[in-house]
Amino acid sequence: MDVFGTAGIRGDVRDQVTPSLALSVGHAVGVDAETVVIGRDGRVTGQSLAAAVAAGVTSAGARALRAGMLPTPALAKASEGRYGIMLTASHNPPSDNGLKLFIDGEEYDSDLEATIEDRLASTHEPTTWDRFGSVERISPLDTYRAAVVDYATSIATPGELSALTVVVDCANGMAALATPQVLRSLGAHVITLNGNVDGHFPGRPSKPTPVTLSDCRAMVASTEGPVIGIGHDGDADRIVVIDSEGEIVHEDTILAVLAEHYVRRSDADEPVVLTTPNASDRIDERVRIAGGRTERTRLGYLHDGIERRRNAGETVAFAGEPWKHVHPAFGPWIDGVVSAAVLTALIASESDGLNGVREPITERPYRKVNVDCPDELKVPVMNRLETKIPAAFPSATISTDYGVRVSLPDDSWTLVRPSGTEPYVRVYAESPTVDDLIGTVRDVVTETVENVDV
Repeated sequence: MDVFGTAGIRGDVRDQVTPSLALSVGHAVGVDAETVVIGRDGRVTGQSLAAAVAAGVTSAGARALRAGMLPTPALAKASEGRYGIMLTASHNPPSDNGLKLFIDGEEYDSDLEATIEDRLASTHEPTTWDRFGSVERISPLDTYRAAVVDYATSIATPGELSALTVVVDCANGMAALATPQVLRSLGAHVITLNGNVDGHFPGRPSKPTPVTLSDCRAMVASTEGPVIGIGHDGDADRIVVIDSEGEIVHEDTILAVLAEHYVRRSDADEPVVLTTPNASDRIDERVRIAGGRTERTRLGYLHDGIERRRNAGETVAFAGEPWKHVHPAFGPWIDGVVSAAVLTALIASESDGLNGVREPITERPYRKVNVDCPDELKVPVMNRLETKIPAAFPSATISTDYGVRVSLPDDSWTLVRPSGTEPYVRVYAESPTVDDLIGTVRDVVTETVENVDV
């Protein structure tokens, strides 16, 4: 049984993430647990699925703590010292929902997910009647918000934020319960868009993109004085930053800002920044200057990569992939609310604001394109590309750990990898001549897809 993707379980509630599945997942987690915290986002189907999860947890003999609506990172923090299940489909449409599993603040790794899948594939029976667990209500949101404020205050004092306006687009999602409140506690002037929780996402689609954030971008551009914008997804683990002109700041620039900050704060001999193969070399450059080292792991599996580095005795100062960041000094989960607070604090403490924070970063042209590729062809296509891509770039350094990544002598790079969720092979490139580079690679990929033998 294969139900987990790169971010837990997600799908349509009618035929994928059904109450029956939620019950089974709750039972499969409850078998190992004494206590399971259950949270949900604002989706219309969340209450029913959370009730089903609680029934599964208690029927396995564990105690279920119903935490209500809260951001995914708040549920992750509430799972410290115990288990957690979050009902969310993140940036997916409102007809979807999902389950994300935690243990002691960390997402389930691939081994634990495999254990759950094995249990889902077999028949499970409830425990005896006298061993059923109880259901209780808890409210961990205030504790989470206070912890984020305390953490960000160590980076900038509230007085430094008082001159900064932050426009926060909450997407009618869980950020509405955390980010504006945290930033106001830090002293910033906050303007909130789509700040009521509504599982239909009436203000804009849950995924924050240049198009869906158009209202937020316009608001930022029309606001006088020092200003930035922040856009979240439905469960507040993802963040997009908007500059004073209303333009999206490239996600890798944000990664570079945070990575350099955490490396400089670290007292480790060689702090590690963990990112993904599609992330820009601008991150490596700033980390190297700050005295750290960059390592890469598979897209969607930052938690697995962090665990491997820690098991090797290394200090992971920061981990991130596009739009999603882990702040290890705060917690081992992806946290868009902490990112909003830390970035706002860093920008407020810089005399030239966001421009000053991003000025040291080399921002080369970057592009990403998709090449149609049926799922059943992805493996043979990638096998072919491991030979064909290096042949097209004989002077390059090649890595095939997570797709095919080409590093060129002029610091340009390109990456080819199969999508884990859609029928595409994705091509990324960063170069002063990015259109030429990505065009060359796209042609190789397209020709391979058209001619590969199954």
